[in-house]
Amino acid sequence: MPVFDHPEFDHHQQIVFGSDEASGLRAIIAIHDTRRGPALGGLRIFPYAGEADALTDVLRLSRGMTYKSALADLPLGGGKAVIIADPRRDKTPELLRAMGRLVDSLGGGYITAEDSGSSEADMRLIREATPHVSGLGRQPGESGDPSPFTAWGVFCALTSAVHHGLGRDTLDGLRVAIQGVGHVGAHLARHLHAAGASLVLTDVNREALAHLAEELGAEKVAPDAIFDAEVDLFAPCAMGAVLNAEVIDRLKARVVCGAANNQLATPDMAERLHERGILYAPDYVANAGGVIEVEWQQRGHYTREAVMAHVERIRDTLDEIFARATAEQISPASIADQLARERLAS
Repeated sequence: MPVFDHPEFDHHQQIVFGSDEASGLRAIIAIHDTRRGPALGGLRIFPYAGEADALTDVLRLSRGMTYKSALADLPLGGGKAVIIADPRRDKTPELLRAMGRLVDSLGGGYITAEDSGSSEADMRLIREATPHVSGLGRQPGESGDPSPFTAWGVFCALTSAVHHGLGRDTLDGLRVAIQGVGHVGAHLARHLHAAGASLVLTDVNREALAHLAEELGAEKVAPDAIFDAEVDLFAPCAMGAVLNAEVIDRLKARVVCGAANNQLATPDMAERLHERGILYAPDYVANAGGVIEVEWQQRGHYTREAVMAHVERIRDTLDEIFARATAEQISPASIADQLARERLAS
């Protein structure tokens, strides 16, 4: 399996493959860049079809974390970890402790946190094997779940995208399609409902979808039908790589802004969105609220007010990106990458 010639390899500093026979652990940790600080990124547990798919995911996600931290003005680098496993069937305390030992072997170069397929409870088990874990509650009994902060950051990003893409300064009456109503998607839906938006929701978890739709008086549709919804804005909040050529051509929305990582199936999909006149909020900018809160947990002067103020600066960053993209007549994704590289170089 090639690494240095892999299309997603971007001068990553370190890639570690780890296994543990007793627990069945098969994992990859990718550290992309540590110029701004130690690499922080979540642990994704997913039943990948094979090692090649897992490697592609961890390379893309770790680079995204580097850019995310740079544009969120955090003293962190970018990293990510993946475990090839079904989180509903294969996740055991032994597997998580083995993952903790793998993280610990990097001596603090990589700090892990929860992500898709992993939870705060899982992080506590990993914490038994390594101190290099974040996203835990600061006080006993307190939740360290970063999803409310991620959702608020996406909401702030969405207000910028609606202003620049639709010329609107209010969300009242806006029609929004949300793909995925897990922790982040559900929080985002509630924020949008409170702001007066009309919602179309979908999720593979039919029970969760039904409960949230009833709570918010929202329309619910089958997972594949969400792309055809007559809406102003599409918010991908499930797994990545959803924006492929077929989906982009089906979208009725004029703005895309969501919480999912790696929303573009391939980088050139950003240009396809641009050609269709659909304004795309780069995912790693919009969804940085969680990592902002996680980083603040490491500081000795944490206050919720300071964290929220930092999260709300996502709106200002996107305002700059959208303005530059309009001036240069190119995709906001290209501007975001360029701005991130500028901050890394400085």
